[in-house]
Formats: sequence, C-alpha cells, structure tokens
Amino acid sequence: MSKILIGRYQATIYPEGDGFAGAISLGFDGQGRRQRIRRRARTKAAVKAKLIQVVAERDAGLKPAEGYTVASAVRDWLAKGLKGRDQNTVTANRILAERHVLPLIGAIKLKDLTADDVDDWLDGLTEKLATRSLQGVHAILKRAIRQAQARDKVLRNVADLVTTPKGTLGRPSRAMTLDQATAMLEHAKASRLHAYVVVSLLTGIRTEEARALRWSHAVAWVDDDAEWRPVTEVGFDHERFAIYVWRSVRADGDTKTEKSRRTLELPGEAAEALREHRTRQAKERLAAGPLWRDHGLVFASQIGTPLDASHVRRSFRAITRKAGLGEDWTPRELRHSFVSIMSDNGVPIETIADLVGHASTAVTEEVYRHQLKPVITKGAETMNTIFNRDRQAKSA
Repeated sequence: MSKILIGRYQATIYPEGDGFAGAISLGFDGQGRRQRIRRRARTKAAVKAKLIQVVAERDAGLKPAEGYTVASAVRDWLAKGLKGRDQNTVTANRILAERHVLPLIGAIKLKDLTADDVDDWLDGLTEKLATRSLQGVHAILKRAIRQAQARDKVLRNVADLVTTPKGTLGRPSRAMTLDQATAMLEHAKASRLHAYVVVSLLTGIRTEEARALRWSHAVAWVDDDAEWRPVTEVGFDHERFAIYVWRSVRADGDTKTEKSRRTLELPGEAAEALREHRTRQAKERLAAGPLWRDHGLVFASQIGTPLDASHVRRSFRAITRKAGLGEDWTPRELRHSFVSIMSDNGVPIETIADLVGHASTAVTEEVYRHQLKPVITKGAETMNTIFNRDRQAKSA
C-alpha cells in the first residue's frame, strides 16, 4: 500500500484483484460523516489519475455521481426541464429523446462525453433525420447538459461546442392551385371538417388558431348598433361577419406573436359555412346530451371537446383523397394555399403579411417564398371575387 498527497487530501493506492484500487478522504459532510471515495483501475497510474479527477471536480464545485450517464441527464431534463410547456411539446421531445438520444449515446457517462462523441452521434443521424429534427435532438442534449451543469453534475457543456449538421431534405410545404382548392372545397362539403377547411383556406389562419377559435370570437356587424357583436348574441341574419383571431392551442392560449392577434372579415362562403356548422353543432349537442362538454369552441368534437391535431390531419387527408389530390397534404398547407392564391391575384405582400399575422413582410417572404410571385403587382373581397369568378367560368 502506498500513500500519496493529491492537493490537500491524502490518498492510498493498493493492489486489489488483478488491478489496483485507490481511496481518498475528502473530509466530512454537513452531517459529520466521512467522505471517502474509492476508484479502481488496472494500473497505479490510472487509479491516481481517477483520484486526481475526483479532487478537481470537488474543487470545481462538482458533485458527479459515478454512474450518472447522458441518459440520466436527459431523463432528468425531461422530468424537470419542461415544466409549464405545452403537452404536445413535451411529447415531441420525449419521442425524439427515446428514439434518437437514449439508445445511441445514453450509456456514456456524462463526465466522459466529448465533443467528438456528439459529432459522431449527429453525423450518424444525417441520413435518417431532416435538418429540423437534427436541430431538435441536438437541442435536447444541449439543454439536458445545461441543466446538469446547473446542478453541478458536469463542468462544461460539450454539446454547445458542436455545430448541428444538415440532415435529409424534408418535404417542402406546398400550395394548392385555384382549381385544386375549388375541387377540395367541393368535396369537403360532406365532411364535419367542412367549415374548418373553408375558414382556414379563405382567411389564412393557422391550424392552431382555428382549433382554438371560440363562438364568442365569431362576430357579425350590426348596422343598428354600428358595431361588431358575437353571433352567439345576434345570430347569422346579417351581411358582414368577422373572426377575432386572438387565441391558439399553445400552452398559454395566446397567439404565436403579438402581431398574430388580428381581426379578419370573413368571405361570404366562409360565413355561410360557419352558419351551417353552427346548426350542425347544435344538433350534435342535443344528440350528445349529458356527454356534451361545452368549451365554447367553433371547431370541436361531437361531444364538444377540443379537436386533436391528428384527427384534423386524418379528416383532411380523406377530403383531399376524395377530391383526387392524393393524401400527401396537411392542414397547414391551407395557409400556404391562401398566400399563394392571394399573391396570384395581385394582392400586395404588405396586405398578405397583415392577413396572416406576420410582424413584417420579411417574415412572409421567408416562410412563403415559394408561394409568392417574384413580382407582386384585400382579404374577404379578394376571396369573394376569386371563387365566384371561378364558379361562373365553370358553369358557363
């Protein structure tokens, strides 16, 4: 047995089994218990190196557990680092972690993780994940280690030292042509999603805004009062209608940005679709009886509960399939189609940016650059003209 001094702490190294073991006393904890740490390795030099690391970590204020792995850090972050976040966000992060983080690098001890390990892990995913998903899994690791740093589990965040590589090309969002949109609207009439589709296409609201829309935010212009009043009070026997896009299904219930809060007048076809939808929903409410859960939502399930995003996607794919457009369409592409149709019909980009709730035209140009005309020469008025003109041409 040999005694050595590491910093101000005395350690001993001695043979054990087919290698060596070392022990170092780090004083006493707050309850008066001796803090004695043991490490094993095949050689004396390796044991000494491990004991030196223990002292360095203590002096740096670290409290790493010997078996604390990347998986431990990620699971701790999933349990503690997502408090208050939207449940969909929590679920999405958990799925990414369980598929692409835990099984691939989860077994590595966090204190042993290197930037090269992170590089190799991400490079191995470039042929499987799109760039956005790669950014997502990389962010999970960075945030998990950042939380571990805050809890003195590790000294530095090696994941912050690595640049996220590019992944596979994701499917770009598409926009329907006017003919496709017209066919889609015709086949949507038989679906419970009809009004949802019409309002989304003809106003350009986000799917998260449509699912959060309440009847109290669907309003009619009352000439006698010269003001907008909820249709829940004044009904649909009026000429002009609008929606207050003030909410979304996000965790805080607010829209994506402050600029996203907007009031949009409804084209005639959208107002008529909402009128019919209101009647259908009243019948569903009677049929549901005590099962009905009143959330005041315009678009709800057959018992009044909020629509699930996956249900909306399935119903929308059924509509596009029947319309002969295939099933490779998503509800958010109704918004892309709105932008494209408005641009095709000469609506200025400044107006389009206001209608879709963007803070500036730069955002509109970046997000919908494929839907905007290279040279761009109002909302409800334009849509009324577009779809009425198209139907007149087809009936001629």
